[in-house]
Amino acid sequence: MAALSSSAVYPLAEDRRRTPRVLSIAGSDPSGGAGIQADLKSIAAHGGYGMAAITALTAQNTLGVSGVHVPPVEFLRQQLDAVSTDIVIDAVKIGMLGDAAVIDEVRSWLESVRPAVVVLDPVMVATSGDRLLTDSAGEALRSLLPLADLITPNLPELAILLGETEAADWASALEQGKRLAAECGNTVLVKGGHLAGSECPDALINTSGLLRQDVIEVAGPRIETRNSHGTGCSLSSALATVQARTGDWEASLREAKPWLLQALRSAGELEVGRGNGPVDHFHHQRVLQPGGFAATLWKEAIPELEKIHGLNFIQELQSGHLPEPAFSYYLAQDAIYLNGYSRVLARAGALAPTEEEQLFWAKSSRQCLEVESELHRNWLSSREASGVTGPVTKAYVDHLLATTASGSYAVVLAAILPCYWLYAEVGQKLHAAFVDAGASGGHPYADWLRTYADEDFASATRMAINFTDAAAVAASGRERAEMLEAFGQSCRYETAFFDAPRLYAQGGPAC
Repeated sequence: MAALSSSAVYPLAEDRRRTPRVLSIAGSDPSGGAGIQADLKSIAAHGGYGMAAITALTAQNTLGVSGVHVPPVEFLRQQLDAVSTDIVIDAVKIGMLGDAAVIDEVRSWLESVRPAVVVLDPVMVATSGDRLLTDSAGEALRSLLPLADLITPNLPELAILLGETEAADWASALEQGKRLAAECGNTVLVKGGHLAGSECPDALINTSGLLRQDVIEVAGPRIETRNSHGTGCSLSSALATVQARTGDWEASLREAKPWLLQALRSAGELEVGRGNGPVDHFHHQRVLQPGGFAATLWKEAIPELEKIHGLNFIQELQSGHLPEPAFSYYLAQDAIYLNGYSRVLARAGALAPTEEEQLFWAKSSRQCLEVESELHRNWLSSREASGVTGPVTKAYVDHLLATTASGSYAVVLAAILPCYWLYAEVGQKLHAAFVDAGASGGHPYADWLRTYADEDFASATRMAINFTDAAAVAASGRERAEMLEAFGQSCRYETAFFDAPRLYAQGGPAC
């Protein structure tokens, strides 16, 4: 707290490695999207141990608030005392308080217990527009503000606290934040969520010299979604939890804000309610479940697969009308590519954490050189084909080799995977069309199309997907971001590789 932190009884700075114990003092939302329900999810999502003292019971859902009941204030104090006399509280997040008597009781408890970190989200207006604090409680809430380390109002609440009209632009919002910070002597988080435009900045403001500068802005995109129920609750409780670990408001915001942006991006996947749905607090953990990251990669691959299926090379290969020079060029480049690919597979084997994976990648590397390359040589031995490495081939191999320099097994697998997965999907469709057309022996590429029915390759593809997914589960958040980037780039190279014969036939940059 601004007024109390120097004498705080809980020395967090001496032990930030343990799990932060965070108490939410707020109202209850039976639909689970806001209030203490959102707080507890947010605290858990950031590695904290969440506790709750309920100030008010609401009847609400994603469509709005239909009722508020404030229990006797004496019972609130019983809740607060029950927690604080037994458990060391590392941080407190304060949300909906209901009326003046509740606010006075919370202020009395804060002055007595003196938690090390206090974040006050002055809940006065819900996302739906409903007022959650009686007018008579407004003055009492203002008296509570100086006891907080961080105040996190939305723009309507910021205006109410100052007795001013709501800011119409970011510059005006920052000026209001400066006035509130100067008045209360603490840090104010000004949030741009209620403003129009494609950007949604946030800013930490402190005029007392507690930050490295008076205003620290953190940029971010605006996420277009109606599912923003509980956004303020979720962010403020996340900040309280992270601050208990970092002791640095800027570092805390830079950690919590990206998490919230992704929680908003993923919110629609929850499919909760018919109105303003909740944010997806555990989006990052859902990706980490087995199969979850593979599903994310598949979404990345779908646009490239659609492009591949629409290429003239694929359509003419399927129909048998592909000019032989184009096919020969493709095979010649594929043979060159497989030579480099085999080295990357060997590197994956060297990095693999289990014997099963080591053997799988080593076998795959050998097959590239022995089995696949033999098919190419058989075709090309009696035909003319350029042995010069094309630019797409070189760029693709260079990309794969570059991933091996990162030393990350997970990133290498993500780069490798499209050559299995996309190739298997394209091959399966080509073979199915070939069979449906009668599997004619007169098809000039019949022998090649029959290889696409190889169950061993389909099985190997499934194993490659599973190994990549398992590697993502064990990887760090940064590695998973790098995996997505490496996978997406390889997918794009797969498309370019299938399209290179067309450019070669036209005398373009593929030759």
